[in-house]
Amino acid sequence: MAALITPFKSRLCSFPGRFLTASPHLALKRQPWLSSSTSSSSRDGGRGTSASLFPTAHYPPAHLLPRSRKLFLQSWVNNQPIPQRSASHGPLNMPPSAQNTARMVGICSMMKLPVQDSAEGLDAAFVGVPLDTGTSNRPGARFGPRSIRTESVMVRRCNSSTGAAPFHSINVADVGDVNVNLYDLKDSCKRIREAYQKIVAVNCTPLTLGGDHTITYPILQAVAEKHGPVGLVHIDAHTDTGDTALGEKIYHGTPFRRCVDEGLLDCKRVVQIGIRGSSYQPDPYKFNRDQGFRVVPAEDCWFKSLVPLMSEVRQQMGEKPVYISFDIDGLDPAYAPGTGTPEIAGLTPSQALEIIRGCQGLNIVGCDLVEVAPIYDASGNTALIAANMLFEMLCVLPGVKCF
Repeated sequence: MAALITPFKSRLCSFPGRFLTASPHLALKRQPWLSSSTSSSSRDGGRGTSASLFPTAHYPPAHLLPRSRKLFLQSWVNNQPIPQRSASHGPLNMPPSAQNTARMVGICSMMKLPVQDSAEGLDAAFVGVPLDTGTSNRPGARFGPRSIRTESVMVRRCNSSTGAAPFHSINVADVGDVNVNLYDLKDSCKRIREAYQKIVAVNCTPLTLGGDHTITYPILQAVAEKHGPVGLVHIDAHTDTGDTALGEKIYHGTPFRRCVDEGLLDCKRVVQIGIRGSSYQPDPYKFNRDQGFRVVPAEDCWFKSLVPLMSEVRQQMGEKPVYISFDIDGLDPAYAPGTGTPEIAGLTPSQALEIIRGCQGLNIVGCDLVEVAPIYDASGNTALIAANMLFEMLCVLPGVKCF
């Protein structure tokens, strides 16, 4: 690619992933100042450099840019931190480019981000919860966080579809894993709740790598303690509102029933998308609807775009806090076979993108991606999808700007 931007156009963030028409003074023809020593690779989107970890490149003359966008564009082109953000005034963390650092080099963190012992000073943090003691069928989700981190090396810095540039907007790092107790599920829930209380206490938004879906219950205990009852956008094959199994009230089929019991959810602002599969009762969704949940069966999603649905969901959620919980079995097992309780005829990855991108503009206070069991998918595709979905969640967090 001869130039870093050919041609440069204004790309203002406008849901869902489309851009407004460029302003006349931004619709620039190719100019000498667009050329740089940057050498790009089509395999890495042409945004890297062969020279250094933080490449330098020329940016448009200041008089050609509106004042409100000048600093951001300069920062994006030069891989420099955005000068303003919420958590602290230090430099922002930036994933390295594969054009300078081989993907297999370094500690296996989410997107090769720095690893911190705490969430102090962060706007958002990736957190692993390697627990699968609550599974009811095939175990293996305890290895989900590790496999998601491994596949996340393929995820780059900017979202070329939506224009989101999260790492130029907010400070993000990987804070490692919660030290769960594999021999005691209730003790694990206590440990998870306490770990997340510390994260949300410093105004950091957690993005969780699961782990089975049991973990969402203690996470929401911590989140609701700070924000009050939250709305929920739940992508899943199952409602996870069972009451008991084998006499136990806590496992991956009951997290949202326990959340209802404890008043953690704003039930009028709960939507469950992609629900399907056989059941033990003629009307398996009665409890959910009685609480005020909106249940969207997978059949209602077949062969259509979910953009109209998400327009309704945004109105339903309003400006109050919202949590996103994404069970990877919400996708059809043709796309994501690496999970413990797969169900046929699920969502497609593109529909999942429409759901997550449709959450842009909501007051999101936390997200999780659960139930990745890599042992059932030797290709790594399930974990790869999970890593990309977590990146998409990061891109719709409040405070993330668009290039």
